[in-house]
Formats: sequence, structure tokens, C-alpha cells
Amino acid sequence: MNLKMTKKTPKEHLQGGKLFLVDGHSLCYRAFYAIPNLTNSRGEPTNAIYGFVTMMRKLMEDQKPGLVAVCFDRREPTFRHEQYKEYKAHRKPMPEELVSQIEPIKEFCRLSNWAVFEKAGYEADDVIGTLALRGKKEGHPVFIITADKDAFQLVDEQIKILQPHKENRVYDIEKVRERFGGLGPEKVTDILALMGDASDNIPGVPGIGEKTAIKLVQE
Repeated sequence: MNLKMTKKTPKEHLQGGKLFLVDGHSLCYRAFYAIPNLTNSRGEPTNAIYGFVTMMRKLMEDQKPGLVAVCFDRREPTFRHEQYKEYKAHRKPMPEELVSQIEPIKEFCRLSNWAVFEKAGYEADDVIGTLALRGKKEGHPVFIITADKDAFQLVDEQIKILQPHKENRVYDIEKVRERFGGLGPEKVTDILALMGDASDNIPGVPGIGEKTAIKLVQE
């Protein structure tokens, strides 16, 4: 899987140690909008860099994972754009003030001895899903660091979701069931298909929101 140890990670953590898979773009956006108007002495924006570094350092100190991979989106279209031309068509491009900070953030990750992944034609979510299954196969407890509700479908006995923006709330199978009216991770795709996803410009069944979708799947 070509993952790297975090600095000063005990060797025993490599065998069955916690694997953290981070949605890099999700954290970058959150940092960018949470800390406005921060620049360096040259007037270059540094708010996303500062916020990302701060969040990741706190996460590492609190959770102490053995292995870390940070996954990023790429700027070119993905296979989803080819299948559905309206996919994310309403979204504005990434602000140039954030674009300029992505490479320094990736460099920070590499210097921190974290693996950095991205793949043309795919989103960070896709890469995370693949790495999560590989990590599980290798015996690691897997934690996906993201705010994306799509990731709930990956949760099982070995894979969990950790949401740093909600005080490191961890979603295991039971928490997912609480979140979706008693329905488990295997039903999340059914719920999302019915309700659609406005943020991705994916239409659902007209008039059906999350509560109604959950009720229909329960039946």
C-alpha cells in the first residue's frame, strides 16, 4: 500500500496499528473558510496552510495513529463527469487563493512522513475507499477523516469515520445506525440515492429528503 510511518512511530504500530485516511481537500476547504485574511510577509494567503497544519497536528497528538495517508482531488474531470455531465456543474471553481496553498500543504504532509495520494480521473473519496479496504485486509483499524456523508457506507467492524470538525466524533456501526434511524452502513447508498445530493448536483426523487428516504428504506 506504500504507506509511511508517522515520525517516531513505534515499530509495533506497523502491525495492526491505526491507519488514518484523511480527505485532504475537505480539510483544506474547512481551514480556508474558517480562518480568513491570513497572509505572510509577502502578502500571500496562508490561512488554509495554517488551519490544515493546526488541525492535523492536534489530530496526531490526540489520536496517535501508526500510519497516515492524505488523499487529494485533482483538478481535471473524473469518471463521474463523463457518466453524468451535470455532476458538480453548479459548483464554483476552487478560489485561486486556496489553489496556491494546496502544493505547500502537500509538501507539509510529505515532510511529516505521511503518504500523499491522488489519481487522475478519481476523487479523494475513491482513493480513500480503496485504501480503506486494503488497510482492512492488512489488519489495520481504519479511521477515515472526513465530513462527507458518503463515507458512512464504508463503516464496518474495522473501518470507522472520524469527524474532527465535531470534536473527533467517531462513527462505528452503532453510531451510523443512530444517525440513520436504525439502518446500517449497507443501507446508506439506498438513502442517498433516494434523496440525491444537492452539493454534487445529483437529483434525487422529487419531494424526498433524508427523513422520508430513511422511512422508505426502513419499510
